[in-house]
Amino acid sequence: MNDTIKYVLDETCIPKTWYNLIADLPVPPPPMLHPGTHKPIRAADLEPLLPMPLIAQEMTTEREVEIPGPVRDVYRQWRPSPLFRARRLERALDTPARIYYKYEGSSPTGSHKANTGVAQAFYNKEAGVKRVTTETGAGQWGSAMAFAGAFFGLEILVFMVKVSFQQKPYRRSLMETYGARCVASPSTETETGRAILAKDPDSMGSMAIAVSEAIEAAARRERTKYAIGSALNFVLLHQTVVGQEAMAQFELAGDFPDIIVGCTGGGSNFAGLVFPFLGAKLRGRKDVRLIAVEPAACPSLTQGRYAYDFGDSSRLTPLAKMHTLGSTFMPPGFHAGGLRYHGMAPLVSHIKELGLIEARAYPQLPCFQAGVTFARAEGIVPAPESSHAVRGAIDEALRCKEEGKSRAILFNLCGHGHFDMQAYADYFAGKLKDQGYAESALALALSRLPAMEAE
Repeated sequence: MNDTIKYVLDETCIPKTWYNLIADLPVPPPPMLHPGTHKPIRAADLEPLLPMPLIAQEMTTEREVEIPGPVRDVYRQWRPSPLFRARRLERALDTPARIYYKYEGSSPTGSHKANTGVAQAFYNKEAGVKRVTTETGAGQWGSAMAFAGAFFGLEILVFMVKVSFQQKPYRRSLMETYGARCVASPSTETETGRAILAKDPDSMGSMAIAVSEAIEAAARRERTKYAIGSALNFVLLHQTVVGQEAMAQFELAGDFPDIIVGCTGGGSNFAGLVFPFLGAKLRGRKDVRLIAVEPAACPSLTQGRYAYDFGDSSRLTPLAKMHTLGSTFMPPGFHAGGLRYHGMAPLVSHIKELGLIEARAYPQLPCFQAGVTFARAEGIVPAPESSHAVRGAIDEALRCKEEGKSRAILFNLCGHGHFDMQAYADYFAGKLKDQGYAESALALALSRLPAMEAE
């Protein structure tokens, strides 16, 4: 058969539990630390920002965590998401590789982020929370939290990194359609934002600054909590519905991946697809290569230091051991805004240190080229973030061609690019450039890591 093949499960196959990779790791990950005492964080330390069930999920070592019925009920609107065999792309590349992609762009907001947005909104509503503040880079996470807030009756305030706020106005409009309020970060609404703007009125912002603003806004209001779209263990946990479904769909296909590719910014979509497969590998199932692909302009996994660092620019968060470029690092304003975070999820960083995954970095032009190739073969326009995974998968497929080997390659197409068409227009017009970062700026940011790393 020469056409793309779609493997679809029915709603009875939506996972009933989230999978926790920590239960199967040979070495437990380093704990988060209190920024003042440098002692392991306690549940009480996180309670001002998060509802207790999410704190418990952050700290659990149990292999399975039950998905609440109301969360699964909302999941039914788009889950299980489809798995496709990309035969048209295989033909376009003239490769013997068998290419599959899990398509998370079928969610109402167009990306995987709703998998955790719905869960976080549910737990906050159950805890009697009225308002939720959060940050967003390219807008996928802000859109997902706005959508989830509408379903569970929560007020949502989103601090959107200013460069993306300007580049992606329709993401902002989508959030507002769902009832959220979206402001450009740095803003004049917080002490953090005002201080940044006083020093640099033209600051285009960063995820670290937006996190600081969201945390500050949550801390100063009653019945208000903070939500996060990536990095923390409970967020990665919620995303494992993706990989669990993919494993069941591969059984339908009568195949199993040899290589899995995912883009990485904070690490949530990569973890969501990869962790269930990695857990199966650690329990003795078939070996699989796992490749994390990140932007060359913000390369935390490939160029960052594995160290304890803050998740935000104002140093309000606990300390987490992760691959980091430094919380004051300011990435250039490339279009994959969801990948413009200084640090990688601690759990993803940990498995990189254990040698369980590979990492590579790409400039944005080869990624847009891969996105166009994919769109012309498969009909779906990838988000700029997803195009990094497409680039990685295409390169692996071309390697199979060179070696004359047929391997199964799976990647996560974690979102569509319908709100990113200006970026594609700029690409076709030759306006996009491969942006780098100043080595001196990286060195300065790394020199500002918490003093404990110098002891």
